[in-house]
Amino acid sequence: MLIRYNPWQEINTLQRQINRLFEDTRVPNKLLERDLIKVPAAELQETEDAIHLKLELPGIEAKDLDVKVTENAVYVSGERKSENKTEDKGYTRTEFHYGKFQRVIPLPAKIQNTDVKAEYKDGILNLSLPKTQAEKNKVVKVNLEQDAA
Repeated sequence: MLIRYNPWQEINTLQRQINRLFEDTRVPNKLLERDLIKVPAAELQETEDAIHLKLELPGIEAKDLDVKVTENAVYVSGERKSENKTEDKGYTRTEFHYGKFQRVIPLPAKIQNTDVKAEYKDGILNLSLPKTQAEKNKVVKVNLEQDAA
């Protein structure tokens, strides 16, 4: 009996073998995630007069946050403290991330860091960062005159 050679079959077999190799040697997620530093998610919006920065910090009390603002960046650090629960029976699995974090967010324009307004509510930190007068005046609209020829 004659069997026709199919090179694609060999590639499929190799792919399955590689997949099995990685399935057998995967490191459990909790071992990988343990060493990763979790930083708060940020949302930045720029207007003519200010930069508005929102940071997502659920489960952290205001007293556990440290916010510093320079002309060029915002530095946020804090700590989410774990609750010490003692249970006699049962199994607990958590995807919460506890511990210290820090994040530096560079700003797209210079700001007047002495006039920053902050609001912290429901785990969201809102910072209103007014631009310096020089930054506000950087963009100038130029009127073009047309020749009446």
